[in-house]
Amino acid sequence: MGRDDDGLVRGQDGKRRCWWGASAHDYEPYHDREWGFPVDDERRLFEKICLEGFQAGLSWLTILRKREAFRRAFAGFDYRQVARFGPRHVAQLLADPGIVRHLGKIEATIQNARSACTLVDEAGSLAAYLWRFEPKKASRPSRITRAALAQLSQSPESVALSKDLKRRGWRFVGPTTMYAFMQAMGLVDDHLDGCWVRRDAERARRAFIRPTGGAAPA
Repeated sequence: MGRDDDGLVRGQDGKRRCWWGASAHDYEPYHDREWGFPVDDERRLFEKICLEGFQAGLSWLTILRKREAFRRAFAGFDYRQVARFGPRHVAQLLADPGIVRHLGKIEATIQNARSACTLVDEAGSLAAYLWRFEPKKASRPSRITRAALAQLSQSPESVALSKDLKRRGWRFVGPTTMYAFMQAMGLVDDHLDGCWVRRDAERARRAFIRPTGGAAPA
């Protein structure tokens, strides 16, 4: 495996990837088939917001390796089911060795599920709400290099999304967390220029029909 100076790594298959996509075996399929591709599935969007919150203070690799356990523990991240979780569920979650057993993050996930129900009643869908915060092309760097990516820990749009979600009662949704969410769910494509996945992610974004519905965020 060879590393280039531009932040790309050439794998055993000869393909050049973002450096992090080849840094662990678990990362390669996530990098190649998920990260940066547009998502409008309600459960996946809610799941990612919650898992980004659980990641706080940890690595995404830790969370990725526990993702299936999180899905089992949180009813497949069906927010309407999670919204009904009570003290008994919290006790069960705190005893589950497959997930991150952090009381504050567990309670935040349940609170976020309840907030999601209210938001969807207003916006029509979680996807319709979240995709309103997709950055305009003009606000994006002309090239995504490792140096440019280092300056993109947050954006005006992720700050606005964070602020609006917090106003609605969501927790663990800071602007850096929300920018990571945007990267993963394809609201932006931050695969490096020269990464073989970037072309596929861009093609998927061009073909993607942005969900709409409800009133614009305040």
